[in-house]
Amino acid sequence: MNRILEKEHFSEKVVKLVVEAPMIARARKPGHFVIVIPNEKGERIPLTIADADINKGTITLVIQAIGPSTTEICAKQPGEYLHDVVGPLGRATDIRNYGTVVCCGGGVGVAPLLPILRAMKAAGNKVISILAARTKDLIILEEQVRESSDEVIIMTDDGSYGNKGLVTNGLEEVINREKVDLVCTIGPAIMMKFVSLLTARYDVPTICSLNTIMVDGTGMCGACRVTVGGKMRFVCVDGPEFDAHQVDFDEMLMRLRSY
Repeated sequence: MNRILEKEHFSEKVVKLVVEAPMIARARKPGHFVIVIPNEKGERIPLTIADADINKGTITLVIQAIGPSTTEICAKQPGEYLHDVVGPLGRATDIRNYGTVVCCGGGVGVAPLLPILRAMKAAGNKVISILAARTKDLIILEEQVRESSDEVIIMTDDGSYGNKGLVTNGLEEVINREKVDLVCTIGPAIMMKFVSLLTARYDVPTICSLNTIMVDGTGMCGACRVTVGGKMRFVCVDGPEFDAHQVDFDEMLMRLRSY
């Protein structure tokens, strides 16, 4: 069992938990995820690791309350326990010096994007981060993102904070003003689809994280099947990151509507 040490509400339904998991904290790399089981009979919830502290032996998870299990996790308080936290799982992000990297995060997708942009900055890249959400209240981890970014652009659908518009509006502005060597995008599938369509037009390499479609997290259930480059892949064991220009997003969106 893993004890919850800290809890912070980002919004009514989005919670940050700092959890004891020393072995995972030591082994985890950007892009990895864990399986969380809230109670003895609970279902498996795949969650990407937003942060880790090796010295304290903790990992940070950001959870959005959607169904019964995620709602139960979000309701837990410091001092209580998660029944199981298993990981790290998945393939880590390919971190190296690309040049200029634009990191696009939508909603809670900013949480798994944070360790990636930190690592990209540490590898010597110029990092431009674009955070997008429907309203100001749904922008998360802005301060932490700013600490590891050369520039941060905020986009909100309603214009309540930053610039009014979608993540693609901010991204296209950057692409038109300077050379971009890589785009990393994590967020709702529909957002990643349109980021991919935009960067394909400008021939900018793009990676996306498809963690949103995972269920079992070990390749056994088959729920996270996606078509990448015309071949079937399992997000949990072959990803969660893929070349966004090779992903069949329309098929993925159709599958998401089935669950």
